[in-house]
Amino acid sequence: MTPTQSSLPTIAITMGDPSGVGPEIIMKALAQDSTRQLCNALVIGDAERLRLAGRLAGIDLEVASLDDAAEADFAAPAVQCIDLKLVPADLPFGKVSPVAGEAAFRFIEKAVEIASAGIAQAICTAPLSKEALHAAGHKYPGHTELLAELTGTPEVSMMLVSPKLRVIHVTTHIGLIDAIAKIEPGLVERVIARGHAVLTKAGIANPKIGVCAINPHAGENGLFGRGEEAEKITPAVEACQAKGWDVRGPLPADTLFFLAGRGDYDMVVAMYHDQGHGPIKVLGLESGVNITVGLPVIRTSVDHGTAFDIAGTGVADERSLIEALRQAVGLAPRPAAV
Repeated sequence: MTPTQSSLPTIAITMGDPSGVGPEIIMKALAQDSTRQLCNALVIGDAERLRLAGRLAGIDLEVASLDDAAEADFAAPAVQCIDLKLVPADLPFGKVSPVAGEAAFRFIEKAVEIASAGIAQAICTAPLSKEALHAAGHKYPGHTELLAELTGTPEVSMMLVSPKLRVIHVTTHIGLIDAIAKIEPGLVERVIARGHAVLTKAGIANPKIGVCAINPHAGENGLFGRGEEAEKITPAVEACQAKGWDVRGPLPADTLFFLAGRGDYDMVVAMYHDQGHGPIKVLGLESGVNITVGLPVIRTSVDHGTAFDIAGTGVADERSLIEALRQAVGLAPRPAAV
């Protein structure tokens, strides 16, 4: 390994659901010289599935099948893949399968093992199918909750990042009525604190954070809702302000996202899934990145799903994965140079 390669962080890239677009976008991303220069990419998945996806996408790129991370040769032009050999050759693209769900789970499990051992400095995940994951007996709402359990982390937050907007969520994969019931001042304060820590680590000395209300017009002084803003959000904002942080809210979500989009805020705190996801996805799926905040390891992800409708056709867009790799590299600690 050359000194330049040894100074790059190693990113463990999970292949995601093998019936989805994960194998294809990985091959497309790693076929680009600029992507390979970002990091030492170590794919956790199935080598033959990657080769098939490469052929379907017209990518002329070899895949090295590895049994162990120690075998990886990042100086070689081939994709370095820890091959768990869990994907049958005849597994169809575009269909929910418990076999694919089990494979996706094992890829994540292996990546956590590698990152926890310090072999990789971050994890970047391709999309999985929640339905396939459940069909395989792994009853998790998604990557975020699965990674939290595998790392023994009691509470984490989902942050979505695009070039113009950062959004961290108080609640994610639960129904709206349940989300409102779950929101309470302690949770809101902890989420703000996790977001504040990420931003300061990224070099923003005193980030300006806007906190969304739950109700339209932030409740309009009690006209809308049942006083949720005063009960559930305001105490958390005041607690963060008492620490000297620039935190404002609760603010009407529609206005806040407009202001944040033009640069007035460094981060928005969304109360529930669609409140935060909608604005990010309007800006473009290809630019969005999902970061799990609070884990002992760095984890980023594409901000799109398995796209079963186009899986196996060779037309999937790899730009979100490339941006997720960039974010992982930016947050990852650097290994000591040799």
